[in-house]
Amino acid sequence: MKPRHKRLALIAASLGVLGAAAALILNAFQSNLVFFFSPSQVAAHEAPQGRSFRIGGLVRPGSVLRETDGVGVRFVVTDTAHEITVVYSGILPDLFKEGKGVVAQGQLGPDGVFRANEILAKHDANYMPPEAADAVEKAKRAAATSQKTLIDPHNKR
Repeated sequence: MKPRHKRLALIAASLGVLGAAAALILNAFQSNLVFFFSPSQVAAHEAPQGRSFRIGGLVRPGSVLRETDGVGVRFVVTDTAHEITVVYSGILPDLFKEGKGVVAQGQLGPDGVFRANEILAKHDANYMPPEAADAVEKAKRAAATSQKTLIDPHNKR
């Protein structure tokens, strides 16, 4: 084999190994990637079925129901426009409270109930996860716009 052919074979083999390594890294990254969705996005069927994602918003006051086993809990997450029921089995963070911001990670069941395997709560009195705050703000703007339309259907902007 000529030196030129050896060099081309070495370059081709190197590119093949580099491509395989890149494919493995991207596959691992894709497997661990978790997206955030608001309750409005989940209600609009934008969230993936059968795949883990995060949902965030406010815990609706009066919605927290503790199971008799002492570790199970059911509550409702809302962005003021839509609500999603969340079921979690485990110890809740100390800062988890009704009316406060929360992010839950898990999967949406076929029954529309979100089964969480992790709950993240706010860390101070004024904090809400940025994604959840954005979702709540968008829902409030949409509700205000729809309310204006209901009051004055000829409202032109």
